[in-house]
Amino acid sequence: MCGNNMSAPLPAIVPATRKATAAVIFLHGLGDTGHGWAEAFAGIRTPHVKYICPHAPTMPVSLNMRMSMPSWFDIYGLSPEADEDEAGIKRASENVKALIDQEVRNGIPSHRIILGGFSQGGALSLYTALTAQQKLAGVVALSCWLPLRKSFPQASANSANKDMHVLQCHGDADPLVPFIFGAQTAEKMKSLINPANITFKSYRGLPHSACPEEMIDVKRFIEKQLPAVSDE
Repeated sequence: MCGNNMSAPLPAIVPATRKATAAVIFLHGLGDTGHGWAEAFAGIRTPHVKYICPHAPTMPVSLNMRMSMPSWFDIYGLSPEADEDEAGIKRASENVKALIDQEVRNGIPSHRIILGGFSQGGALSLYTALTAQQKLAGVVALSCWLPLRKSFPQASANSANKDMHVLQCHGDADPLVPFIFGAQTAEKMKSLINPANITFKSYRGLPHSACPEEMIDVKRFIEKQLPAVSDE
C-alpha cells in the first residue's frame, strides 16, 4: 500500500451542521486512524465548519522494527538529528495538497481551510503548509516537529503562506517527541513566516497526547481563523 491511496479508506468526516463555508483537515499520528480525532472535533465543532480526518496508508515503520501500521511516511527516529524519509514526506505532502484541492472543488476556498495534525500528522501539516501554493487559513500543529527543516527556507520560497497563523501546542512531559524539539520548531517557524502569527502553547504535565484545555485552545483558534461569513 504505497503511492496515492489517501482516498481509501475514505476519511472520517464531521459534517457542518449548516452550510459548510470552511474546513479543517486534520492528520492523525503514527499507528492511529482519523476516527478518534473526528470524535474529538465533534465535541468542539463550529456549525459552519466541516472536519476531515483522513486515514494514513499502512506501511512498515523503521522506528517500530519495520512493523506495518498506519503512517504518513517512514520514521527512523524522533530526535532532531535523526535521518528522515525525504521521498515519503514529499509524497505524503502532495497527497495532502490533493485533499485541499478536492475541498476547493467542493466549493470551500483554500483560505477558508485550516490544516492540522498530531505528532507525525502535525509534522506533515507544517511541511505541507510551508511548501503549498494554496493559501491556507492556518495550521494547528500538536506535539510535533518540522520535517526536513534543513531544506528551509529554500523549500518555502514559493509558499503562499508566509503570513499564515499557526497554533503549535506541546506537552512539557512528552516522552516521545521531546518538548524542546517542539520549542525549537516554533523558533524555526518564526524565521520562515511572520513571527507575530505563531502561537506556541505548552501544557504542564501533558505527555504525548491531547488534553481538554488544549482542545479548547484549538477550538478558539479555529473560530478566530474561520469566522462565520455573512451568506450562511
